[in-house]
This record gives sequence, structure tokens and C-alpha cells, in this order.
Amino acid sequence: MKQLANVLYITSPEAYLSLDGENVVVKKDEHTSTRLPLHNLENIVCFNYLGASPALMGACAERDVGLCFLTPNGRFQARVTGKVRGNVLLRKKQYRVSEQEPASVPIAASFLLGKIANCRKVIERTRRDHAMLVDVEALNHASAALKGILAVIPECRSVSDLMGFEGSAAKLYFRVFEQMILQQREEFPFKERNRRPPLDNMNALLSFLYTLLTNEAASALESVGLDPYVGFLHQDRPGRPSLALDLMEELRPVFADRLALSLVNRKQVSGRGFAAKESGGVLMDDETRKAVLSAWQERKKEQILHPFLKERIPFGLIPHVQAMLLARYLRGDLDAYPPFFWS
Repeated sequence: MKQLANVLYITSPEAYLSLDGENVVVKKDEHTSTRLPLHNLENIVCFNYLGASPALMGACAERDVGLCFLTPNGRFQARVTGKVRGNVLLRKKQYRVSEQEPASVPIAASFLLGKIANCRKVIERTRRDHAMLVDVEALNHASAALKGILAVIPECRSVSDLMGFEGSAAKLYFRVFEQMILQQREEFPFKERNRRPPLDNMNALLSFLYTLLTNEAASALESVGLDPYVGFLHQDRPGRPSLALDLMEELRPVFADRLALSLVNRKQVSGRGFAAKESGGVLMDDETRKAVLSAWQERKKEQILHPFLKERIPFGLIPHVQAMLLARYLRGDLDAYPPFFWS
């Protein structure tokens, strides 16, 4: 099984990356600040303006090291990929299935079943562990309503119907999300999910984590030979990693939402680390970004029992396992795609 290797995060906007032999060199103000062996890295995620040298881009593509560029506030810009690897028959099957709605719907439904079930689990964990601090009745109502949506998802016969239920489930979930913010509620108010740009501190934190998760999902899909830009639930659009967004749906309640709540409730981040811009959007500062990235990396190291494989694996390998299971389903080795259900 794939090993959980290191991820290099470049958080300084003024940093520039280059290649020296087999080493990644990070330069800032014409001075070398970091030098790391390229073979020790799984991904490089850059939040910088200056970018990277063509030599480093080529080396990353050749060695299957993911190289992703984001704006300093976490907005996706581009990914560097090399030659298409993997079984060409697998990608041809992916493209055929994506163009046939009856074949796409079961996969899309599995993504949503995982997402909604995991949203329910986040709510129920909060209700169980913090009953004295939350509106139990509101959480019970949301959980019951999500359970009702779970029951009808398998009956859907179109992607548009699935997206309708996804929207309803998201409204129910985010309507009670503020209940799960137990500390710093004045600094992290939450009324609704908003993005492009995020309009408050919690939405800025969620958007940043969702961007990280999308990058992880895209890397995982590429590693098994699937095209992250051709999805089954999200429609294809130029430049949008639709399949990575599909895979992210079932994972973000566990990966991103839980981590965002933990960071706020444990006071690992504070409102001082966020600033509203003239446009109305909210951005986090460099120190907060580093704290979030550190917590993200630590979360990826935690062990969890995978519900389908029945093996204990690091959290960070879950996207890779789910990508592998999806590839197995498309090849015909599995009767259905098994979504990740957090327990």
C-alpha cells in the first residue's frame, strides 16, 4: 500500500522554488532557506507568487511528486502533471461511464451517501460529547432529516435529483453548524456557508481546508490512473477537477469540518489571525495558515480503521484508498463503489 510521505508547504508569498541536483531548493530574498531531497516528498503545495523553476516542474512530473499552486489565501490556481500514467483502458472506461447517466448515478449516489452519513456522524458526535453546551433538539432534528434523505438517495435515477438532495442536506447541516462551535463564537460566527470570497472567519477556514482536500483527492486519483477532471456527480467544466470534487464530498465532513471545529474549539486559531479585505472577503494571515497546515499534517498521521478494508491506516491515506476502490469498481473488480463511512 502507498506510504504516507512528506508534504512540503510553501507559505511565504516571496519564496521561489528551484532544483539543485536531486534537491528542492527554497529561496527567499536571494538566500537559500530550505533544501530537501525530492525523493522524500509526496506533494509540494505552494502559496507563493513567484512560483517554481521549469526544471523542478519537470522533475516533479517525472517522479510523480504532486506540485500544486494556490494563491496566498488558498484559492486553487494550477497543478503540474506529466505524462499520463495508468491503464489507458481504465480512463476510457471512466470517460464512457461519465457520459452515461444511468451508469454515473450509482457512483454519484455513493459519494453522497458517504457525505450525508458523515455529516450526521459529525452532528451526533457533538450531541453526544457536548449535550450541555448545544441545542440538542436542533441537532436531533437535523440528524433525523439527514437520515430521511439518506433513505431516498438510492432511489434517485438522475444526477440532477441527487444534486437537489445534496443541496437540501447541505442546508440542514450548515444550519446547525454554529451549534458545534463551542468556543470563540464571537470571533467565529457562522450563519451560512459562503465562498468566493468567504465572508467570515469560519468560512475562510473551511474554504482553505476544502482546497487542501481537493488537492489531496486529485493527487490520489492521478496515482491510480484516473482523470481527476472527469466526474460523475459534478459536471465537467474547463479547469475544474470534477472527480476530485466528487471524491471530496464524502471526505470533507471528516477531514475538513471536524478539523475546523477542533482548531476553533481548542483555540489553536483565533480571530486575530483573520482580516476582512475591502472586497468583503476574509483572509487568514501567514501564522494562522502555518498553524492550520501543521494541524492538517498531524491529522493525516492519525490511525483509523477503514470500514471496507478492515485495516488500520493513517487518515492521510483515505483519499488514496477510496481512489483505489473507485478504480477497482470501474475495472469490474467490485460490484459497487464503497464510500467511506466514518465510525
